[in-house]
Amino acid sequence: MARTGTAKKNGAGQFFLATLLLWLVSVVFEIAFNLRTELLWVIGGGCFFQSVNWFVRSCLSRDPLFVNTSVSLLHSIITSASVVFILLNQCLAKGVDEMFDHSELVGGSWRWAYQALCFSCGYFAYDQWDMLQYRLYSGLIPSILVHHLVLLVCFTLALYRNVTINYLILTLICEMHSIFLHVRKLRRMAGIRDSNTALVKLEWVLNWTAFVFARCVPHILITVKLIKDARKFERGVEWPLALFGMAGMNILNVGLGMDLFHAFRRERSNRRNQEKSNHVELFKPI
Repeated sequence: MARTGTAKKNGAGQFFLATLLLWLVSVVFEIAFNLRTELLWVIGGGCFFQSVNWFVRSCLSRDPLFVNTSVSLLHSIITSASVVFILLNQCLAKGVDEMFDHSELVGGSWRWAYQALCFSCGYFAYDQWDMLQYRLYSGLIPSILVHHLVLLVCFTLALYRNVTINYLILTLICEMHSIFLHVRKLRRMAGIRDSNTALVKLEWVLNWTAFVFARCVPHILITVKLIKDARKFERGVEWPLALFGMAGMNILNVGLGMDLFHAFRRERSNRRNQEKSNHVELFKPI
């Protein structure tokens, strides 16, 4: 992810900054004038991750990309643990069949699900601000900024209307895979790039496994569930918005899978070239 680039020369940063400020005004209005104090979890999430950002910047490194990735890793760990806890708690309390009933997924809210969704919403707002502040994006239309904007819109509307909370919690299962994406980035930034090591090989195994079972499969199943239960939704924006959001998620997953595949091939190619170089050096005449 570029720290400078074409995005600096166009209006992408200004546009996404404006949308972020509008989002913040909307949340503050809901809390202050509509007395939606439960949304304080959103503000708390943003403040928490900004505080972690300051800590990492002060104690570990001032590199904006390293700081951003470190905070993102913490978010992925916290969110993954929260989602697993919520799902296990509900599975024991209600059973699988009742958990995934349409009325429960759309109109219900599992214990701690609302707070967890608020906390993640606060993180995405923080991350959007951090990337805008340090220009950790590139391109005419930065995909990462679009991704965060879509998530902020979908999450916030759901929180305002208190609908599809449980559906959105299920989408956050993908944060289990994000853990390995952030670990890989930090590992490479630390200079550990030897793909022959057992640690790197294990990382790739876990990365691909999580990509399939924690990202692709859950998102596909959620999309199928939405299509299957389309007639059960009341007239309104919930179903179109949910389907649009999941379509975007699945498209992003395809792009992410292609990026992972290219990165995997590149590391394997580098390893083979290194092995050939070592072989030539071994038999080189003295």
